[in-house]
Parts: sequence; structure tokens; C-alpha cells
Amino acid sequence: MSMPKEEGLDHSLAFLKEGYEFILHRRKSFQSNVFETTLLGKKAICLGGKEGAELFYDSDKFMRAGAAPNRLVKTLFGEGGVQTLDGEQHHNRKSMFMSIMTRTQLQKLDKLIETEWMHASERWEKADQTTLYDESQLILMKAACAWAGVPLDDEEKRTEQMRHLFESPAAIGPSHWQGRVSRSGVDEWISNLVEQVRRGDLHPIQEGALYVFSWHRDANGELLPKEVAAVEVVNILRPIVAISIYIAFAALALHQFPEEKERLKKGDGSIHRFVQEVRRYYPFFPATMAKVKHDFEWQGYQFKEGTMTLLDLYGNNHDPHLWEQPDLFRPDRFLDWEESPFDFIPQGGGDFHMGHRCAGEWVTIQVMEVSVDYLVNRLQYKVPDQDLSYSHSSMPSMPKSQMILSHVRKVPD
Repeated sequence: MSMPKEEGLDHSLAFLKEGYEFILHRRKSFQSNVFETTLLGKKAICLGGKEGAELFYDSDKFMRAGAAPNRLVKTLFGEGGVQTLDGEQHHNRKSMFMSIMTRTQLQKLDKLIETEWMHASERWEKADQTTLYDESQLILMKAACAWAGVPLDDEEKRTEQMRHLFESPAAIGPSHWQGRVSRSGVDEWISNLVEQVRRGDLHPIQEGALYVFSWHRDANGELLPKEVAAVEVVNILRPIVAISIYIAFAALALHQFPEEKERLKKGDGSIHRFVQEVRRYYPFFPATMAKVKHDFEWQGYQFKEGTMTLLDLYGNNHDPHLWEQPDLFRPDRFLDWEESPFDFIPQGGGDFHMGHRCAGEWVTIQVMEVSVDYLVNRLQYKVPDQDLSYSHSSMPSMPKSQMILSHVRKVPD
């Protein structure tokens, strides 16, 4: 059976123009959760739906090595990161990440985030207005470095570098190249710290990522090259700082849907459900990539070895076959969600421990819950007139004004 195929030589520009909705638009027009297109001059298969996601995370059929475009590796992922590994190497590296995701460690991160919110709110009370997206990055960078055991030498410079890593992958021109420069700077900074740890010149907290990753041994029993250990430490710091996007969207949701904010204040709603709906409703990652491991057939369609394959993350979160009225913001939809690892996939799907589902998803949820609680119950503020629109073609997307707050005051105890 022939797979639905998009005509034309290459659709990379269309992907950049349509952004998060590129795959979803074609799934609707083809009335199919699988179709073929051409991206970056190569044949690509796009998958969607619950069954498509389940197929995509079958490690016997797909691999990550060589799948990510160079522009992602040189900015977002870094060379040799866990996202590019398969098999035993991936299992070994993923276990390293999961080893620091204990309940005790996550509780420590919660307290660090709360402390930084408190310090930030004290600054905001003295200012006419503040830009939440910028300020939350600084909050998260300070807390992430303290949690990971990374000494933060120049907080504003390092926060800006970290921001470039997740803002630049889809950018064109100077913004993208700034991301590459920042990647080199961050990797060199952390590589030097790894070297200091191994020499005994630096003694970070032993339960933090810097210490654990510096001494982690790969599947062959060898220490990771210092450059790779550094990339993986950055793979802890960068995603935490990137939660600033979700925090901006959470503040937007509290403003756009004031009835939800009132419910949270009264205790009638759940902050957890609210956070989950923010992650489902607003754009974060458009898609994730893999390569076909070997020829196989699925639902009558042929998948050829080496073919680039994309899973529609944003589209699955807005699929009317998976979510009732997906274009409505309704946190209570998570009251009876069955917690499938293949329908709600804002940060990837599949199994946490063995698969390629983001190891930091738990961190994302907890950081957002602490932040939303602060915005709802610990602060008073106004949202002045500003451009609150956001684009589905900008990747990453966020409110254009980056959520400006004014008249910020702490709620009296």
C-alpha cells in the first residue's frame, strides 16, 4: 500500500513557516496519521496519533544515532548527548540521569526554586515592571546550578548563554550562530569544572549532576570524556532554564482564563491539572526525530532503513481523536486521563527509565507547580497592556511581550 505523499521537491521552508502545525495540517488533509514528505532534501516520514507514537518509541524499529540535524546537535543537544544514543549506551546514560531524580533530590530542587522566587519577588517590588520570561530564566538558572552542584561564576552571562541554546536551533542567520557560540562557551565552562572535580580541586555536592556525571562510567566501564560529561550536565541545566517558556505561558493562561486562577485561589482546582493543561495547550516542542533501524512494514506501509521519521508532539496534544475539544483550555480533562505514555507527549513519549521520554519531565512539572503556586497565592500583580499573542511558526513560541508584570507585591503572610 502506498503511503500518502506530499508532492514537491522540498518542504523545509513550509515547516519553518507553519512550525508547530506543519505535521498536524497534513495529517488532517491526508486524513492519515502517517505520510511522506521531503525535509532538508531528504525523504521523511511523519507520524501522529497514539499508535504512531507507540511505533516511534519501539527501539527495535527506530534509532536516534544520526537522526538529529546538525543544527540541533550544535546548539540544543550537544555532541555525544543522551538524545543521540541507542541500545546499551542509551540505557547506561539514561540510568545516570534517573539516578539524580530521586524524591529527596526533587524536593531539594523545589526548595531552591521557592527561595529564588522569594528573592526575585523582592526585586520586583522595587521595580515599575518586570518581564517574567527573562526573570524566570535567572530564577531557574540559579536554582538549577545550586541543585546540580555547579558554581555559577557570572549568572547573567551564563543564563543568557543557556537561553541561546534553546532559542537558536530553528533560527536562521545571526541568531542561530549566536546559539553555536554560546554552546561552545557553555561546554568549555562545564568541561573545565568536570576536570577540576576529577583533579580534586573542586568538591561539589555528591548527589548533584556535576559530581555524579563527572564520575559516571559508561557501558564499557570507562569514565565519560570530560566533554561528554559536560554536555550531559548542560542537559540538566538547559531544560530547567527552558521551563521559563512554560512559566510565561502559565502566567498567560492565568490572565486569559481568570476563572481558572480564581479556582486555584479557592482550592477548587488542582495546580497539577492546571500545569498539565498548560503543557498540553501551549506550544513547546513541535516534533522529535529518529531514523528507521531496518526495513519493516506497519499498517501496510513500508518503512525503509535510514529514513528520517518525525513524531508530531504538538499535533498529538491537539488531536481531536485523543482529546475532547482540544482547542479549549480545560484543566479538568486530566481528572479522568488514563495517563497513557503515547497521547500526552509535550516532551516526548514512551518509558521514562528505558526509553527516550525526557528524564526531566518530572522536574518540569514540579518547577511549574511551585511557580504557578507563587503566581496565584504568593504574589499580587497587574498585567499591563502588551502584545500577548504568540506564533505557531516561531520555535520556540512564547507571548511576544514575554509577559510583562507591573505593581508586583507579595501577599502578606
